[in-house]
Amino acid sequence: MKHIISCEQFDRDYLEGLFQLADDMMQTPEKYSESLKGKVIATMFFEPSTRTRLSFEAAILRLGAKNISTENAREASSATKGESLEDTIRVLSGYTDGIVMRHFDKDAAIRAAAVSSVPIFNAGSGSGAHPTQALLDMYTIHKCQKPFDHLTVAVVGDLLFGRTVHSLIKLLSVYEHVIIYGLSSPNFALPKEYVDYLHLHKATYIPCTSFEELPGNIDVIYNTRTQLERFTESDLAPREFIVNKKVMSHFSDETILLHPLPRNAEIDTDVDDDPRALYFQQAHNGMWVRMALLYDTIRNC
Repeated sequence: MKHIISCEQFDRDYLEGLFQLADDMMQTPEKYSESLKGKVIATMFFEPSTRTRLSFEAAILRLGAKNISTENAREASSATKGESLEDTIRVLSGYTDGIVMRHFDKDAAIRAAAVSSVPIFNAGSGSGAHPTQALLDMYTIHKCQKPFDHLTVAVVGDLLFGRTVHSLIKLLSVYEHVIIYGLSSPNFALPKEYVDYLHLHKATYIPCTSFEELPGNIDVIYNTRTQLERFTESDLAPREFIVNKKVMSHFSDETILLHPLPRNAEIDTDVDDDPRALYFQQAHNGMWVRMALLYDTIRNC
């Protein structure tokens, strides 16, 4: 696999192999500490990032590669002079062995991959895709030893603009008999293209508007913040679905609570000590998954 662009490119065998590799890296990191020695990997972010950028950069260093970085490429690169994304990538691919890129345009990763001579890793494209986040989300579920077939998942909050949700449901649809509950206000409902995608892949999708509509034994609650930075319509009225101790009391001891972070008010801090709240562990898992992606993709390119 030359580029990591969309969750549509992954199948069950690939995911199983990637998660096994991430497990091995977590258990025996010394085996991989010089596996990409001599490689140079760029991280180029046209949008703000904490977890994705720093976990990728930590992954690069832990694999023995070197990192060159532009944290604010929207303002601190030749894009401010009118250079096209394609020309930027053509130039940067001559300096590096891989490019990790976040961009505000939905199709940016596809455009970059079309002209790059080195692997492109999509670290988030507008409101469209965030495949490496979905991979670490699934890896966190894997670490909880939950089988992916017959999984029940509630995606909560901003389903309209939330690229983490959009990518996660595509990965979930790889598996059989998956049931996804979409908990949102009507203005932020899951777009039809993703509902159709789930139906095409024989996943069950159930829209709902309150936590009470979710089964108490649901496997995963995946909460998200409202993506205020994506708003183009002033009449959209955001509504946060806040998870607190009272809400969590409705669910079983086996239900896990995930969030791609950063959070605002949609998860109360009184939930942080609940053993079912795994969002910080989820963020830490991101480094190992991204190590596995970099290792597998760049060594096999």
